[in-house]
Amino acid sequence: MVNGDGAHDHAEETEHKQDANDEADAGEESNEQEVIVIQDTGFTVKIQAPGTEPFDLQVSPQEMVQEIHQVLMDREDTCHRTCFSLQLDGNVLDNFAELKSIEGLQEGSLLKVVEEPYTVREARIHVRHIRDLLKSLDPSDAYNGVDCNSLSFLSVFTDGDLGESGKRKKKGNELEQIDCTPPEHILPGSKERPLLPLQPLNKDWKPLQCLKVLTMSGWNPPPGNRKMHGDLMYLYIVTVEERHVSVTASTRGFYLNQSTTYTFNPKPANPSFLSHSLVELLSQISPAFKKNFTALQKKRVQRHPFERIATPFQVYSWTAPQVDHAMDCVRAEDAYTSRLGYEEHIPGQTRDWNEELQTTRELTRKNLPERLLRERAIFKVHSDFAAAATRGAMAVIDGNVMAINPGEETRMQMFIWNNIFFSLGFDVRDHYRELGGDAAAHAAPTNDLNGVRAYGAVDVEGLYTLGTVVVDYRGYRVTAQSIIPGILEREQEQSVIYGSIDFGKTVVSHSKYLELLEKTSRPLKIQRHSVLNEKDEKVELCSSVECKGIIGNDGRHYILDLLRTFPPDLNFLPVDGEELSAESKRLGFPRQHRHRLACLRQELIEAFVEHRYLLFMKMAALQLMQQKANRDSNKTDAPAITETSDTPTVTSADTNQTQTAAAAAEPLNATEASTNSTSQTDSSAPAASQTGTEKEESSLKSTIIGSLESAATQNGECKSPLEDPKSREVVLNACRAVGSISNTSFDIRFNPDIFSPGVRFPEDIAEDIQKQKQLLKDAAAFLVSCQIPSLIKDYLDHSALPMDGATLTEALHQRGINVRYLGTVLEFVDKTPAKTQLEHFYRIGIMELITRCAKHIFKTYLQGVELSALSAAVSHFLNCFLSSFTDAVAHLPPDELVSRRKNRKRRNRVPGGGDNTAWASLTPSELWKNIASEAQSYFYFSIHCESVDQVVEKYGLQKTTLLREISIKTGIQILLKEYNFDSRHKPTFTEEDILNIFPVVKHVNPKASDAFHFFQSGQAKVQQGFLKEGCELINEALNLFNNVYGAMHVEICACLRLLARLNYIMGDHPEALSNQQKAVLMSERVLGIEHPNTIQEYMHLALYCFANGQLSTALKLLYRARYLMLLVCGEDHPEMALIDSNIGLVLHGVMEYDLSLRFLENALTINSKYHGVRSLKVALSHHLVARVYESKAEFRSALQHEKEGYTIYKNQMGEAHEKTKESSDYLKYLTQQAVALQRTMNEIYKNGSNASIMPLKFTAPSMASVLEQLNIINGIIFIPLSQKDLENLKAEVQRRHQLQELGKTEDSTEENPMEIEDKIPID
Repeated sequence: MVNGDGAHDHAEETEHKQDANDEADAGEESNEQEVIVIQDTGFTVKIQAPGTEPFDLQVSPQEMVQEIHQVLMDREDTCHRTCFSLQLDGNVLDNFAELKSIEGLQEGSLLKVVEEPYTVREARIHVRHIRDLLKSLDPSDAYNGVDCNSLSFLSVFTDGDLGESGKRKKKGNELEQIDCTPPEHILPGSKERPLLPLQPLNKDWKPLQCLKVLTMSGWNPPPGNRKMHGDLMYLYIVTVEERHVSVTASTRGFYLNQSTTYTFNPKPANPSFLSHSLVELLSQISPAFKKNFTALQKKRVQRHPFERIATPFQVYSWTAPQVDHAMDCVRAEDAYTSRLGYEEHIPGQTRDWNEELQTTRELTRKNLPERLLRERAIFKVHSDFAAAATRGAMAVIDGNVMAINPGEETRMQMFIWNNIFFSLGFDVRDHYRELGGDAAAHAAPTNDLNGVRAYGAVDVEGLYTLGTVVVDYRGYRVTAQSIIPGILEREQEQSVIYGSIDFGKTVVSHSKYLELLEKTSRPLKIQRHSVLNEKDEKVELCSSVECKGIIGNDGRHYILDLLRTFPPDLNFLPVDGEELSAESKRLGFPRQHRHRLACLRQELIEAFVEHRYLLFMKMAALQLMQQKANRDSNKTDAPAITETSDTPTVTSADTNQTQTAAAAAEPLNATEASTNSTSQTDSSAPAASQTGTEKEESSLKSTIIGSLESAATQNGECKSPLEDPKSREVVLNACRAVGSISNTSFDIRFNPDIFSPGVRFPEDIAEDIQKQKQLLKDAAAFLVSCQIPSLIKDYLDHSALPMDGATLTEALHQRGINVRYLGTVLEFVDKTPAKTQLEHFYRIGIMELITRCAKHIFKTYLQGVELSALSAAVSHFLNCFLSSFTDAVAHLPPDELVSRRKNRKRRNRVPGGGDNTAWASLTPSELWKNIASEAQSYFYFSIHCESVDQVVEKYGLQKTTLLREISIKTGIQILLKEYNFDSRHKPTFTEEDILNIFPVVKHVNPKASDAFHFFQSGQAKVQQGFLKEGCELINEALNLFNNVYGAMHVEICACLRLLARLNYIMGDHPEALSNQQKAVLMSERVLGIEHPNTIQEYMHLALYCFANGQLSTALKLLYRARYLMLLVCGEDHPEMALIDSNIGLVLHGVMEYDLSLRFLENALTINSKYHGVRSLKVALSHHLVARVYESKAEFRSALQHEKEGYTIYKNQMGEAHEKTKESSDYLKYLTQQAVALQRTMNEIYKNGSNASIMPLKFTAPSMASVLEQLNIINGIIFIPLSQKDLENLKAEVQRRHQLQELGKTEDSTEENPMEIEDKIPID
């Protein structure tokens, strides 16, 4: 972490700053002037289109003329025009000119829209655009996973837009008209998990039919003599009124001709209705078209833009309803042209991907606007490349691409399509024989991709990597790479000038490569080292031997085969004669793995180095203290060491982020300047958030640094001769102890070639190699002895909450734990004393382990299935995996489809062309045996279960959830309907239920670095209590994110969520609502409609809806969140307690007391289970339940619950704490009420009907009090924003930090001011 970039940037910027409050601003100040450049003031122009009134349009000087074109093609009244030019005073504007470069264009200028003559290309674009408009509300593209469309259902629950229209609804009598009863399956304790509600019916999708058929005519292309009359192409159209017409697209526009299906007569019909736009023509001949098209466009522009914008990467849905397959000329044409590997509507036909990927990297990056431009270009090309590579990989596996070596066996074939190179993940020519054959060949591409990611993130000028995408489709793994210019013309032996092509037998090196790779060695922690080549000569490398350097014909230095960028994982690599550390051995390591390519993750390396760095500081500090003690006793030494923190910082800037210097100097400033040291170090090293133990670390750093203040300041980096030999010795000892490669400063690096078979090292560095081996063993031990326990601890503290397989994997990866350790992690949980508090984690872990085993088996299972039997095979597999029906029989395709004369000699079958039916003999018991043995051999974990029902019983899993996990992992799309998993008489799935099989794609995610820095400093500001400044920074980050990623991206989603939260805290509810609505839509579109993140966004939105007085909407959103949560991980999960407390509170607010109690009591049960009965969360739950009983006038139950709560507060916080006092006051009040009620009852018994009854106060809770409780349970505390309060708040935050450091607060989530725990998920 510390020698990652984050800390380094700050170190440079904070050199000259002593004042702690400036410290966090340092990052921004350098950017301030640059930012202004972007937000150049906009101006308004008038637009005049034929047949419409002139209208005003707000534009910015940075925009291109083309962007105005896009706006016009999207507007309701001009959307049917595509072929026009914009003219200013009669001059045509250049499409690619920026507005600021156009002479005479200013505020109020009039731009005329002028219709231009068509060309074939323009006519095609026009037809495509009209088709897009007709299909704009149709979700079928989202179900089919094309064109970056994806689903979103928020509008179903909010009845349209939340903003203005939400306010107009009458507020007064809202209470009476709400029906609050949720559907049966959402109530606590319900066992059914229906699938249908996952995709509720959207009334907008009832398509308004405008046309029956719009397709290319069979008379295309026009014959020569008609071409000379200006005919471009012919269309065939059937209107809703059943009128069949044939239309000519000519240079002047569209008109009816006299052709019919069987006779060609291109003469214009009478009347011909010649129109420049197809829409105008159709509106004249079909009244239904006119009416419905207008209505459709009205609806289209009313939808939230986030429902329509394309996502940067394709998101696939694992369920879909039955969709009718309609005729669609554009789709048909696309399917045809994509076979050829080019798109006709892109200029220059095929794209040179490599050139595009590398030129974007070469763009300058001196200031902010340049960096934004560069990052935007990089991101755009990457997302286009990922899309093209995915299409290509599917075409390869589906057999639509000819191999470049067609004579070889299918496994060995390689392909080129659309300038992308494709290879299959098999061990070709025994390349990986030593390393584990096919298993290694399957793991290598993902390792390679991680390497590409790492080198891409370091971003060294002059060093190039290939565009890489890994696609898993139909059981095959395909690697797609951009092509190095010239590599196909020469043999590999000649081109490789660095590295080795035979795993280290022959090795070459090159000075330019060493110089370039040297720059990456520090951030990637790779040690420069020598190896021996076949002639026993020393060759120097700065990467693993497999990493090859090739200079392309374009003169660029490429590196490829980065599969061993990170050092090997010795826990899964048994080496003869090498002993692992005791911790590893105790857990049964080393274990045999499928292949020998198991490496440590980058996150682990970072965490390990950070851990060692703390050790280093501790040791140095201890020794210095001893010296100081000796010195004080002598009292003779003059102070030889000055207390300036300048020296090290300066040297650190020279030697690209030297760790000690950066880390020592930075907190030092903070400690000298203010007492606010803890929060300062946190904010200045934002990356530390991944380590999980950052709080102890930061406090530790500040204490160490206090002691180092005098001496270690100078030995950050020994450039200057140290005046004090003693402190030099101190650093030397500390360096040796932690395994640093330098003797004068902390610097840990790994040699990636250690333990590589076939690599030999020179004799003279034997001692060094020994040290490196030890370092690797330590890192492997660190994973099992530190990282896994800290992960479990985080789950016990509930600071991390996985809900499904994906979020669990992400949590493991953030701590650098590979998924192959899942078995070990689960065993660790099993042995934990507090196992019940980890039940949810254990269950998700088991589910992940089982579905991963099933995925491994499914992969090889699919490889033997021919295309015609695919849906039968997939449904058979799912039956064996999930159905209780014991003798699942496969349906073989009927005989008429199987050719009689099978030609056995054909060698060039497509990879999926195996015509064997072995898959049909799989039985459920055999599959579960295989799953158990896979779990044993891969994860070293034993599942003693022979059938799905036993597993479900033993581990408390849900079949629906298992279905979701396996579908997402393998790319299966199933029909959305209710499945009966438990029938013993018939299988669950039939082949009709399998709708599609999608690719699972892994690719690089380029980052928006500047935006990310703004976002982090904004977060830091907010955590220090500077809300206004934080809000501004985060708004700025949002601008920059939009600038780089476009409108849709996961990180923008996190940004919007935090922004909404801040708006809410600062009291701007409508703004909070609007931002959170965007966050929900974006999360649905970019992550998926039932992704755990989406569930959380729904909860936040519900809170802001409630605060805005939209109670019924708030309830609908909470019910949706609960439903999704039940589907994704079931009821037994700590997060469910939060959802249920929210639902219970809202129901209490609308006086549905009995329902409210069902949810609140469920929340109480779950909280007691996961937080322990003595926790503050449980006390709060008791209090909420007591309040509902009070409203029902059941005072005895209310008292009972409040007493429980009071006891917890008293024991945890002591008598004097305000919470304890509040609780005790409430108890007194309840007692009085109970006594009053009793008196009244007695009075009635005594005097019968003429008793004088005191009116009892039964109060419905006020909205304000409900909202207050909602805020508390969601971790939001409001702050009246006066200056004095802010000061107090800061002091309080500081005090909290210190308390937490000392481990005082057990569970202070209830009172922690503004827990804004939104960290961006880190890849």
